[in-house]
Amino acid sequence: MITRHLVDREILAMLDMPSLDLTAESLPEIRANPMFTGADLPPPPFPVREEWAPLEGGPAVRLLVMDPPSQAKDRAAVLYIHGGGMVVGSADSSLDTMPSLALEHDCVVVSVDYRLAPETPFPGPQEDNYAALLWLVANAEGFGVDPARIVVMGGSAGGGLAASLALMARDRGGPKLAGQVLIYPMLDWRTGGEACPYRNRHTGEWIWTRAKNRFGWEALRGSYQPTDHRKGWFSPALADDLAALPPAYIATGALDLFLDEDLAYARRLIDAGVQTELHVYPGAIHGFEMVPGTTLAGQAATDLARGLARLLG
Repeated sequence: MITRHLVDREILAMLDMPSLDLTAESLPEIRANPMFTGADLPPPPFPVREEWAPLEGGPAVRLLVMDPPSQAKDRAAVLYIHGGGMVVGSADSSLDTMPSLALEHDCVVVSVDYRLAPETPFPGPQEDNYAALLWLVANAEGFGVDPARIVVMGGSAGGGLAASLALMARDRGGPKLAGQVLIYPMLDWRTGGEACPYRNRHTGEWIWTRAKNRFGWEALRGSYQPTDHRKGWFSPALADDLAALPPAYIATGALDLFLDEDLAYARRLIDAGVQTELHVYPGAIHGFEMVPGTTLAGQAATDLARGLARLLG
């Protein structure tokens, strides 16, 4: 425990949480955990409806649409991509925080139930998210949404997939996003492996470790070799060019495994001329905002609210 003394004291209880060791054998049990299914969440403050986005060559993509009552006709929208290391999680888990975000910003939130690895390796999850974006744009008018005010957002694996989606939309000449909100995003498939370009001695000890990261990325990779033009869609850190991407909001913890790849991505975005807002929280580990009522969680929530409001216009 070389970094325990660096962890913010208000979130020290997180360090004693049971470790979820990711293996092929443990995956079914972990997926059934209410933390990832959203089964124990209270009902949202307004009705949430289920929709399906068509996917060429694959099954329709399940969506949860959070459309709070509003009289506005040119609202913004957030396409939300859940986390879970590429291998666990569901759109239902977003019902914890996304309804309140929709109310706060008077926007529509669409949460994507993308297929998980290893059953669906790259590019399956990415294509699911792209199909969801096309569906949202096609149905924007019906929700009173201005298609020019759509932001893609995600945390952890969802943050990485959000960055992937921004790259896909640019490369394919698809919908123009108003912004990308990346919360401790999972961007670089090399992290924790032999080819890892980062050797930070003080990151990745808690919650999301190097071993878990290797499991998640290898599950997503399947047989894919990240050398072709899609390599940035698979792992955004590998993208050759970050120009002409939507403005970015990036937040991460100083002790998070993803710190270095997130900093590197932010620097590259700025160098490519992309407006980028970056926050690094001292003493913060992966998932630090899950402990409510802390100074860290409050600061992160304030920063996110302001940053998202700016991107949503």
